[in-house]
Amino acid sequence: IKVKSMIGAKASMQATTSRKATSSVTKSFAQKGKTAAANTRAKAQLMGSTKSNFVARQGLNMQALASKQTKRNTKLAARAEVGDTLEEFLEKNTDDLKLRQLMLSMGEAVRTIAYKVRTASCSATACINSFGDEQLAVDLLADKILFETLKFSGVCELACSEEVPEPLELGGKGFSVAFDPLDGSSIVDTNFSVGTIFGVWPGGKLTGITGRDQAAAAMGVYGPRTVYCLALKDCPGCHEFLLQDDGKFIHVKETTEIAEGKMFSPGNLRATFDNPEYAKLVNYWIDNQYTLRYTGGMVPDVFQIIVKEKGVFSNVISPTTKAKLRLLFEVAPLALLVEKAGGASSCDGKCVSGLDVEVEQHDQRTQICYGSVGEVKRFEETLYGKSERFAEITENVSA
Repeated sequence: IKVKSMIGAKASMQATTSRKATSSVTKSFAQKGKTAAANTRAKAQLMGSTKSNFVARQGLNMQALASKQTKRNTKLAARAEVGDTLEEFLEKNTDDLKLRQLMLSMGEAVRTIAYKVRTASCSATACINSFGDEQLAVDLLADKILFETLKFSGVCELACSEEVPEPLELGGKGFSVAFDPLDGSSIVDTNFSVGTIFGVWPGGKLTGITGRDQAAAAMGVYGPRTVYCLALKDCPGCHEFLLQDDGKFIHVKETTEIAEGKMFSPGNLRATFDNPEYAKLVNYWIDNQYTLRYTGGMVPDVFQIIVKEKGVFSNVISPTTKAKLRLLFEVAPLALLVEKAGGASSCDGKCVSGLDVEVEQHDQRTQICYGSVGEVKRFEETLYGKSERFAEITENVSA
């Protein structure tokens, strides 16, 4: 009986132990199940949170892009408003702060030169004015004003001029500038309009470039009115700013089209003596009763094409008359202005734009034609026998 009792007790204890073990294992699996479920929920929450964050970020990015696009559209819509000051125009039309600074600085130089030209003392041989304690011919005075302006702008690396063709380092960063300080200086004493021409190139070199590389170009016109006419590479049109009595430049005109019209400015007419093709072209203009508008100053003669929105300017060479116009200081900057205004140019006797001839030397000289597309086509066909790039253009010239 004792043995049976002991065996029964042992069996009971083993059963109890087995039930506890089973219960423990069951609880352990249950706990693991709960933990796995919790982990699954946590992962789901994390994935959901990550997805939400991604979607949120995407939403913010889309909002930012939409905001930028809205600003861009607003900016485009606000461009080139007549009545804007020069500063307002530049703020709307370029995001480049250094380019803004440079064009504003050059505007100040144009205003100063206009005063110096207007108050110059002229004799039969020269027109002079003061620069500090110096008395200088007005073209040299304009040259000094422009170099000092560019130096103090802080955004000009190199600059050279028709008077100083080798580039000078000016200590700034951003752009290099080439300029003709006072085109037409020999006719200041006759009180004809004269002007300043300049081109702006990004970086620190003024050779191995073309006019198409320019960031901007401009001319200051000193006549009965003082005008600052400029074009920016990334802004449509050519823009005219008029100097007011309070010293501000106000936007008064945007030109986007040069139409066909009977007005001509034939430079270097001596070349017709031994350039029969040029003589033929000039005779065509005369025989077809074009209006002659020629002052001998390149700035007013080209500027009138932009203002009148018609016409043609030419300066051609011959075996006995050599090229005088400088590609870097005059031809390339004016080509940007005319082509931005909706016109065309033909340069270097190659049936190419004045923007596409490479500047190999600072003092490089060339021949040029500016005008409406139809007139430039006629120029190329008459002088060179072809005008392939304008083959589809049909001239329709009226008075």
